[in-house]
Amino acid sequence: MKRILFQGDSITDAGRNTDNGSMVSIGQGYAMLVSAYLSRQYPEQYEFINTGVSGNRIVDIYQRIKCDFWNLEPDIYSLLIGVNDVLHESALQNGVEAERFCKVYRMLLTDTKQILPDLKIILMEPFVLKGEATEKDWEFIEEEVGKRRAIVRELAEEFQTGFVSLQEKFDEITQNSNIAYWVADGVHPTPAGHQLIAEEWLRVFLEMR
Repeated sequence: MKRILFQGDSITDAGRNTDNGSMVSIGQGYAMLVSAYLSRQYPEQYEFINTGVSGNRIVDIYQRIKCDFWNLEPDIYSLLIGVNDVLHESALQNGVEAERFCKVYRMLLTDTKQILPDLKIILMEPFVLKGEATEKDWEFIEEEVGKRRAIVRELAEEFQTGFVSLQEKFDEITQNSNIAYWVADGVHPTPAGHQLIAEEWLRVFLEMR
C-alpha cells in the first residue's frame, strides 16, 4: 500500500482532528476528496495522511520536516504553501519574503531528495482572490502571492515534480460567478472550491501514477 502525505496550511488542514497529535484525520477539504476518489477507484492501494497546520508558512513546514514528513516515509508527497508567507507580513509583519521563501523551499526539496530519493512530489501553487481576508491590502497581497506562485512553478520545473496550477482555474471559474461561492474570504475554499482543487490535483497525480 502506497502512502500519500498532504502538507500545507489551513487549506490543507481543513479542520482535521489533531487531538493527541493524531494524523488519522484527513480533514474536510481537498485531501479528503482526493482520498475518497482514490480509495473508491483503487481499493486498498493507498494510505492517506494529512499533516497540514493552519497558519503555516514555508519556514514552519521546514521546521517540522522530520516529524511530520520524513519520518512518515511517504511514497507521494503533496505540498500547498505560500499564502500565509504573504498574509502574515500584511497583518503581523511576520511574513517570509520572496527570496527567503524560495531559499527555504529549495532547501526542503534538495534535502528531501537526499533523504527520500524515490519519493514522488506534487507541488501546488498558492492562490488568492479578492475577499474579506484580502481586500484591505489587496494590491500587496496579489503581487506577493504571485511572486510565490512563480517560485513554486520554477521549482517544480527545476526538481521535475508534479505541478498543480490553481490560480488560473479559480480566476476562470469566478469570472461569471460570486467569488465567495468558491473561496469564502479570498483565501479559504468552500466545498465547491475544495472540489476544484481535488480535481486539479487528481489530474496531475493520475498522469504521474
